[in-house]
Amino acid sequence: MELTDLTAVFAETGFNAFKAPAVKGIRVPGAADTGRNRLDDLTDRAKRWGAKGLVWMRVREDELESPIAKFLSATELEAIRSTLEAEPGDLLLVVADERPKVNHVLGLLRLELGRPPVTEGGLQVLWVVDFPLFEAIDDQGRPVSAHHPFTMPNLEDAPILDEVLAGADVSRLLDVRSQSYDLVINGWELGSGSVRIHRPDIQSKIFTLLGIGPEEAQEKFGFLLDAFRFGPPPHAGFAVGLDRLVALLAGEENIREVIAFPKTQSGGDPLTGAPSPLEAAQLTELGLRVLPPPS
Repeated sequence: MELTDLTAVFAETGFNAFKAPAVKGIRVPGAADTGRNRLDDLTDRAKRWGAKGLVWMRVREDELESPIAKFLSATELEAIRSTLEAEPGDLLLVVADERPKVNHVLGLLRLELGRPPVTEGGLQVLWVVDFPLFEAIDDQGRPVSAHHPFTMPNLEDAPILDEVLAGADVSRLLDVRSQSYDLVINGWELGSGSVRIHRPDIQSKIFTLLGIGPEEAQEKFGFLLDAFRFGPPPHAGFAVGLDRLVALLAGEENIREVIAFPKTQSGGDPLTGAPSPLEAAQLTELGLRVLPPPS
């Protein structure tokens, strides 16, 4: 169930709900007969996750059946069907909002609809690559790093950095891919990593695009920039969530079942009795005062 971009389809739409920075949809194969109660539940979930709403469409032989179909043109309806490669019997789910919000909500809906219990179907492994280097442009017209400012860009996209520094539209930076990656097993993100910038020229360009001048860069990251003078080799890393891996191998839905010393919902540790009360002298030394819980 790939998240498919429909923004261009609604570039000139008269349907206000789709007049948004990003419109995306997913195709749920063979789910057109999903009942209204389930669709209402999915809509409620989407709203709880931050969406303004959720548009659903049942794909029939001759039409897209949806409460909002009458507000869309025939061209738009056909474009939705063709872009999502929909077949009769499929269910389409569409969200419109800011791009990060759309990705977040549709991603959670996809997990809700597509992930079987961890004890079924074996281990399905997927590498996720080509993450964006920047996730947004802020109010000052500067890019916002999707991860951190030390992630190596995909060298095929590196010329875009020069284009923007030379005066091209800053939004072009949103097309730059990073050399970062996630490992997903059965819908769980098992680990993440990235290739780090090892070239001083690229690091300097990233700092400039982020509005960090040479003096500020030296003050904050001088230890790194100085190290570049000695020619660091290309290097990368990857970290695995060990608790998640053990949970998957043990067939557990919740990592709390495999954590050695799990905490309660309130943050307490049943084994050690932590947190324990602090003595008055300790609070005085730290300049702290414990307030009573609200009545």
